[in-house]
Amino acid sequence: MRAAVVTEFGTPPTCQDFAEPQPSSENEVLDVVAAGLHPRVRSQADGSHYTGTGDLPLVPGIDGVGRAPDGALRYFVLPDTAMGSMAERTVVDPRRSVVLPGDADPVLVAAGMNPAMSAWVALRRRIEFGAGQDVLVLGATGNAGRLAVQVAKHLGAGRVIAAGRDAGRLAEVPADEALTFDELGKAADVDVVLDYVWGPPTADALRTIVTERADRSRPLTWVEIGSVAGRTTELPSAALRAARLQLVGSGQGSVPTRDIVEELHALVTEIGNFRIDARPVPLQDVETAWRDTGSAQRVVITP
Repeated sequence: MRAAVVTEFGTPPTCQDFAEPQPSSENEVLDVVAAGLHPRVRSQADGSHYTGTGDLPLVPGIDGVGRAPDGALRYFVLPDTAMGSMAERTVVDPRRSVVLPGDADPVLVAAGMNPAMSAWVALRRRIEFGAGQDVLVLGATGNAGRLAVQVAKHLGAGRVIAAGRDAGRLAEVPADEALTFDELGKAADVDVVLDYVWGPPTADALRTIVTERADRSRPLTWVEIGSVAGRTTELPSAALRAARLQLVGSGQGSVPTRDIVEELHALVTEIGNFRIDARPVPLQDVETAWRDTGSAQRVVITP
């Protein structure tokens, strides 16, 4: 079969022949219909993700939409494996998948489920989130950040504030308010921060929000989800002492796989209600699509 294959970390995959996946007593082979090119997939393919095993060659892709032997379209999530979803076929544990609604668009599902799941799981499984709480999304101009704004509103947030560097792209985010990083003092009294940025911008944002908070005894939950601006940050010690701050991370490991899988059913029925900007790309063009990092659209590989 044909698949996107990584033979060297740090280089884009190319479309080439790859061994057919084999079913087992617990797994079945699906014909892949669509697979999203997420930042998580890029880190898988360049060997930098913390769950990586270092095994090569590998087929990237951590989720997707496939057609099961019974003809049903399923959204599936894969374990950390060298046999990913960017191929004509992949092997799936049915317990880590869910049948799509009849009117679901496979490309939009493949584009949206992974980035939407980051905020969905964080708010439903990682923290105690209550209706009416105000949420700040740091890094709201990326695919995951834009969906985080929509997910927070859908799950009952009071006010949702989008923050980012690009004022032009911020204007396109469906938030109640949009702020650049220099204006974060205006968001000092939020209840929850969903952080897709990390790195130096988070240190600056944390210092600003804690310093300008009207009531520092009011609980503030800061959820680290992504790290587009850096894998490490310098946390000012005073921020941890001077406010009622809870700092947590949300991702593989901090949220059990069973909890993530249990949320698939709820999210897949709602994913069509969110604005998702997807661009389908044929499998044979995966190398070109991989190199195109300037587009705001979520690339979806279609075998």
